Amino acid sequence: MAATMATASTVVGLGTSTLSSPKKLNLSSGTNVIKRFLKSPVTARNPLKLAQASGGKFTCFERNWLRTDLNVIGFGLIGWIAPSSIPAINGNSLTGLFFSSIGTELAHFPTGPALSSPFWLWMVCWHLGLFLTLTFGQIGFKGRTEDYF
Repeated sequence: MAATMATASTVVGLGTSTLSSPKKLNLSSGTNVIKRFLKSPVTARNPLKLAQASGGKFTCFERNWLRTDLNVIGFGLIGWIAPSSIPAINGNSLTGLFFSSIGTELAHFPTGPALSSPFWLWMVCWHLGLFLTLTFGQIGFKGRTEDYF
C-alpha cells in the first residue's frame, strides 16, 4: 500500500494534471526529532522582566488604548441630538419627551420615578441611541484616520 501512495496519480477531471506525493517522512521516535518538535522557535518572555524595561510599569495594553478624540464626542452628540429632535412620536421628539419626563419627575423630587413612569422608556431609548451613535462614530472616525477604510 505504501508503494502505491508514493507514485504519481492522475487527478480525475483535470486531464493531464498529476499529483505527486511528498517525500517519505521519517517518523522514527529519535530524541532529536522530538526535541526539534517540542522546542519553540520563539523564546518565552517574562512579563515582569519586560516591565523593568519600560520604566517599571507593567501594562497589558498600549497607553492610549481608547484613543479618545473630542471630535468624535462632539460630532456624535450633535449627530444624535439632531435626529432625536425630529417630532416623529405623535408630534413630539424623543429628546423633547425625555427632557419633559425629567421635568415631570423633578416636580416630586425627593421621591424617585415609579417603575410605570414613561421616564424609564424615554431614558433607555435616548441613551441607547446616543451610545450607539458614539460607538459607531468612534469606529468610523478612527477607521478613517487610521486608513482602515
